[in-house]
This record gives sequence, structure tokens and C-alpha cells, in this order.
Amino acid sequence: MRIHLTNVFVDDQEKARHFYTDVLGFVTKHDVPVGADRWLTVVAAGDPDGPELLLEPSGHPAVGPYKAALFADGIPAASFAVDDVRAEFERLSGLGVRFTQEPVAAGPVVVAVLDDTCGNLVQLMQTA
Repeated sequence: MRIHLTNVFVDDQEKARHFYTDVLGFVTKHDVPVGADRWLTVVAAGDPDGPELLLEPSGHPAVGPYKAALFADGIPAASFAVDDVRAEFERLSGLGVRFTQEPVAAGPVVVAVLDDTCGNLVQLMQTA
């Protein structure tokens, strides 16, 4: 068993596509119209056949309160592995990304948390 697809709920799919591709560095895998929305997935640039992240519209009534509660409590909706959290923090900060938690050692990992501009917090994690 392996992870094939997971999702984050986003307030605006086009804004999310821009952030996840142009800022974070993922690449678009699928962008298919589905009514007023899209089946919009991204993958790691170096792993085009790897796990996909669905940038899913936040339209369902339960999603708004769920996302707001996670965000208010500082709980990331997703976690991405990086080779060097501090280097990514510097790179992304230089691009104007807002971090809610700067890099910090937490046992065997170094983590930082950023705001994806689409209603979610995202954790970056480096294994020490």
C-alpha cells in the first residue's frame, strides 16, 4: 500500500495553483474542468509519477469551519519533506511567503510552518 493522492482544501484553485507551483516548486499533473471547479493536482518536480496533491475547492459547508479551526489552532493541513528547512525558509521568505513558525529543532526533525495564502498552514520538515 502507498499514498497515491491526498488533498488540501483551497479557497481559490487558481491562486493555489500559482502558490504551489510558482512559489513552492511543485508541477501541475492534472488540470481538468469539472463543472465550475477543476480536478487540479500537483506533484513534486523530481517525481512526476509520485503522490499527487489535489488542490480541492473548499465549497462543502463543513470545510470552512474545519479549515478555520485548524488555522486558528496553528495546525498544518499538510506536511512536506525538504532537504534543508532553513534554506527553504530563507528562499520562501525572500519570495514574500509568510511563516507562522520559523525553523525550529523538534527532536529528530527541523520544522517550519507557512501560510499557503489559500486558507491553510503547511509544515516543512527536514529529518535531522
